[in-house]
Amino acid sequence: MTDNASILERAAETAARATPAPVAARVRRLSDRAVAWLFIAPTMILLLAINIFPLIWAIRLSFTNYRANRPNEPVKNVGLQNYERILTDSDTWLAMQATAHFVFWTIVLQTLIGFSLAYLIDRKFRGHAFWTTVILVPMMLSPAVVGNFWRFLYEPQIGLFTYAVSFVTGIAPTDILMLSNVRLAPWAIIIVDTWMWTPYVMLICLAGLRSIPDYIYEAAEVDRASGWRQFWSITLPMALPFIMLAVLFRGIENFKMFDMVNLLTGGGPGSTTEVASITLKREAFEKWRTGFSSAFAIILFVAVFGLANIYVKVLNKVKSR
Repeated sequence: MTDNASILERAAETAARATPAPVAARVRRLSDRAVAWLFIAPTMILLLAINIFPLIWAIRLSFTNYRANRPNEPVKNVGLQNYERILTDSDTWLAMQATAHFVFWTIVLQTLIGFSLAYLIDRKFRGHAFWTTVILVPMMLSPAVVGNFWRFLYEPQIGLFTYAVSFVTGIAPTDILMLSNVRLAPWAIIIVDTWMWTPYVMLICLAGLRSIPDYIYEAAEVDRASGWRQFWSITLPMALPFIMLAVLFRGIENFKMFDMVNLLTGGGPGSTTEVASITLKREAFEKWRTGFSSAFAIILFVAVFGLANIYVKVLNKVKSR
């Protein structure tokens, strides 16, 4: 230990002698707080440049008629006109309804299935580690791979999913049009997203279940509490903050879902599966209404940020009980 300390001291003395006198004098005058800010300043500047500047630029463009495909045209300030058009446009509200439908059902299914799987795996049955690994495989895949994989499964002629449904229901495989049927297309996307991200919810719920101390269950058994009573009085209340945290994460991600919908249906048939992100993409990169799409992006950001803040406050109250 003393040898290591002496080596460090000699290295520090060598570095101090190599430092120019004016720089060394300035460093000595800096406080620990100033030195800390000096080290984190480059990272902070980079994060501001990547995150804050585009947000400010988008807010500025949302009040103009700017079009990215016509950069040489004069840019006019239109005030709140873009926001008024969005909030009074029926197509925008249809996209928001499709988004709400998608977010609601994916969260419900992923939470129920994810918590059920976590509860079963927490029993630590024989081979539970192997099955945990198998369940986590979909979450590790790329969304592009998952989208193309399920698009093949949904094919009415050769898709395994359609043949499985046909075997159970007796309906001809060619009549099961998961991606082109108005009623089935939204559920086709919900099934894929649930299959891919239920393991993520399961991991968070499993962490909550594993954090419950064993002595609480031992005390409940001494009081002769049934397994059902232990579940409702101990397991579910103590795992509830973790469940709510999983719902928060998946809700935010599903609200801005784009890649899966774009790969499977592209917003079709018609506009049945056109969620808000697909509408935003079409306005920005197909119609080139950059100012209008910027206003739409700001509205989505405010909506997600506001709902998430309210939800976090409720989560904090649940955790403080």
